[in-house]
Amino acid sequence: MMNECMPKPLIKASYLSDPLSRKTTTGVDVGGVIVGGVAPIVVQSMTNTDTADIDATVAQVAALHRAGSELVRITVDRDEAAAAVPHIRDKLLAKGVSVPLIGDFHYIGHKLLADHPACAEALDKYRINPGNVGFSEKKDLQFAAIIETAIRNNKPVRIGVNWGSLDQALLTRLMDDNQQAGSPRASREVTREAMVQSALLSAGQANDIGLPNERIILSAKVSQVQDLIAVYCALAERSSHALHLGLTEAGMGSKGIVASSAAMGILLQQGIGDTIRISLTPEPGGDRTREVLVAQELLQTMGFRSFVPIVAACPGCGRTTSTVFQELASSIQKHLRLKMPEWKEKYPGVADLNVAVMGCIVNGPGESKHADIGISLPGMGETPTAPVFIDGKKAHTLRGANIAAEFHELVEDYVASRFGN
Repeated sequence: MMNECMPKPLIKASYLSDPLSRKTTTGVDVGGVIVGGVAPIVVQSMTNTDTADIDATVAQVAALHRAGSELVRITVDRDEAAAAVPHIRDKLLAKGVSVPLIGDFHYIGHKLLADHPACAEALDKYRINPGNVGFSEKKDLQFAAIIETAIRNNKPVRIGVNWGSLDQALLTRLMDDNQQAGSPRASREVTREAMVQSALLSAGQANDIGLPNERIILSAKVSQVQDLIAVYCALAERSSHALHLGLTEAGMGSKGIVASSAAMGILLQQGIGDTIRISLTPEPGGDRTREVLVAQELLQTMGFRSFVPIVAACPGCGRTTSTVFQELASSIQKHLRLKMPEWKEKYPGVADLNVAVMGCIVNGPGESKHADIGISLPGMGETPTAPVFIDGKKAHTLRGANIAAEFHELVEDYVASRFGN
């Protein structure tokens, strides 16, 4: 049965029969990180620094990687940026940061890669847009130049079509064909088809030049949820290429998070998507790493990967007159994230830990029993005690002003005892 929430023309019922089966059969090696095939879904991010500013870019790449980004894309838009790339790579390695770097090329990528061979060698993947890689008679030549550089350097390429910079010649031809059809389709549907054809035709052209499928990743970025779902379902149906998911121009704050999660959640559930980026517009002075945390949370809440222990906490109501449980839930979540770089090496499996911080007796004991370790704080009118449940059984009762600190210690002890061996 077709899902009524999805745009019908490009989606077939077969996708709904086995939602967790991955559609991609081709894995791509990006600097040691495998994208596609049977590999886990990969989290990606992008810097917003001027790449020519080596120190600023190194600092942001390191921060993104520390937050959990497994691939980081940087802009390579001019000679100064291209010249900086090998220095950025070397400084990152000196800091012990070995995250693969992706070069984002538009308009003059062929020239920059040719003029800066050290840049071409230092990058782990090239990202090119068939809509602006070249125009008129130069398009095929400049596209071929980039692909040939990738072949010489043994680098994979992401062919990234974008709604805002679509190949106008292809779009015009499809629009003309549509007008001549007996039952023309809506222009939006034709544009979706142009997105899909642009990606697939470019991948075929890269194959003809000599780049194999195991070094090609496809993406088709749009800014509306239903368009993204339709385009990627068509891409997955018509190819076995590894696919990068992302809603472009998703927006700021909750709007960007909700839109990206809605679109990618549907696709991921259908087995479509091998690497993802949550393209959030940062708040003024905001932290670029937020997009990484949201991507991790999306994958973890859907059950595809585990990155950091989950903290379940109630929303609060008239029974919870104190902010203690909110403050404790927040501090525990921050503590777990801060400890993960150390814990993931020291305590394998700790990312699967479940912690509960509840605010009253209604659901507190039950939720705490379901967690690996949980605490039920007293609500309005309740006895000022906080039972702690470990592995489903009541293990401690905390009282007084140091409940938060004592619970932190109990969590630390539990992690060491359960995952230490």
